[in-house]
Amino acid sequence: MGVHQLRLVVTAVDYERAVRFYRDVLGLTERAGVSPPESQGRVTILEAGRATLELAEPAAAEFIDRVEVGRRVAGDIRVAFEVDDVEAMTRALGDAGGEVLAEPRRTPFKSTNARLNGPAGLQLTLFQMD
Repeated sequence: MGVHQLRLVVTAVDYERAVRFYRDVLGLTERAGVSPPESQGRVTILEAGRATLELAEPAAAEFIDRVEVGRRVAGDIRVAFEVDDVEAMTRALGDAGGEVLAEPRRTPFKSTNARLNGPAGLQLTLFQMD
């Protein structure tokens, strides 16, 4: 008995834009595409490598926002992606329509992090371990 997968399910009003942003630009691998019965929309399942669940107290979340962005900007949910080149990925996602909230910067966590607002209402942290 145990958990085998963490899957974050996000409703995307602009589905095509969200798929392009996360699959084609960020580089998540399409694992499956399904359509519910009777043409009730589409679902794309994207592989994002290893998944973890990070729980933070409000004070810690506020501190992380100050380190990464300079002010409190995140809601209760923020999605973080470890990438090979945080500067290049920040530019690519910004060019693809992501709103860059904070350019890459070194953090006390031994990583370089950037923050963006992406499609489907997700706030993203991109990080590269130093």
